[in-house]
Amino acid sequence: MSPSIIPDPVARQPWPVILPLLALTTFGATVLYSAAGGSLRPWALTHFLRFFVFLAMAIAISRVRKEVFKQLAYPIYGVIVVLLVLVELVGGIGGGSQRWLNLGFMTLQPSELMKPGIVLVLARFYDDLPASMTASWRALIPAATLLAVPAGLVIIQPDLGTGLAITFGATVVVFLAGVPLWWFISAGAAVAVIAPVAFFTVLHDYQRQRVFVFLDPSKDPLGTGYHILQSTIAIGSGGFFGKGFGNGSQSHLDYLPEAHTDFVFATMAEEWGMVGGLFVIGVFAWVLNWALRTARNASGRFDQLLAMGMAFTMFFYVCINLMMVMGLAPVVGIPLPFMSHGGSSMMTNMICIGTIMAVANWNREGPRSLS
Repeated sequence: MSPSIIPDPVARQPWPVILPLLALTTFGATVLYSAAGGSLRPWALTHFLRFFVFLAMAIAISRVRKEVFKQLAYPIYGVIVVLLVLVELVGGIGGGSQRWLNLGFMTLQPSELMKPGIVLVLARFYDDLPASMTASWRALIPAATLLAVPAGLVIIQPDLGTGLAITFGATVVVFLAGVPLWWFISAGAAVAVIAPVAFFTVLHDYQRQRVFVFLDPSKDPLGTGYHILQSTIAIGSGGFFGKGFGNGSQSHLDYLPEAHTDFVFATMAEEWGMVGGLFVIGVFAWVLNWALRTARNASGRFDQLLAMGMAFTMFFYVCINLMMVMGLAPVVGIPLPFMSHGGSSMMTNMICIGTIMAVANWNREGPRSLS
């Protein structure tokens, strides 16, 4: 056979997932363009460029060998923990939270890096753990410690949403590693007992208000309930086909808070309606299905846990954000991947994508023929 016109490194890329992500990011940039009043700045152009920068990063990650992932698991985890400690010591404060490190050339949110970081280190931990120890305390106590340190540092920033995201990814890996089910049942019962006490003693006032508002937003329509009410109004007013590109009154008249970040789905739904919403959800379903198929087809324990953990980390982003903007969950500040403006979120999700691409490469049946 004659050589292909398309270079092999290009042909080997997982275009069935890259192209849908490109379409979703382009759609997100279009929504951000409208939210800025018909301007590429300050959000749309940056959003689009970031996608290509982090796509290059994801492709680079996908070429890393499995042995290197394993070797770097604990060092990467340790570096991120150190960064989280530095956030507490010298981190920048914004919106009442201390979450960022100013590196000069960029502002970094280390807690975002811990979302894939905790999945990586736990996948390595359970891959090393002998199968005979899966039902013993040795399968739980070290893993719980690996989770408790970063989750605790994130929650005291305070950033409850990111702390929950880190915990969710870790819990998925622990569950899939095959630890006894009764551990999860016992943990759930303990949370049910502790949660009411923690609600009134550990959570900050604004966090408790978010829960009260979630239960009844109309109690404070101009205060703590404002976000949810305006978001549901924007989504509902879009109808099936939307008001049309650039005609969203909720975002353009500044009724909708955070129209370019946490509530970008509401901004989109007002102008593009249910059709736009189904497109966004459809792309996410396609990408997550690809990620889960990659995990199921993986041959090794480390591969499966790593890919599945990364897939569910992205799922948490999507699920919580969509529930939040629809009034089905409290507002916790979780952006919508590839739609919301924000470099940290884009970076985290591209790390997840790149890692799943790496797992797919490890388990490919063989190199493509060059003839």
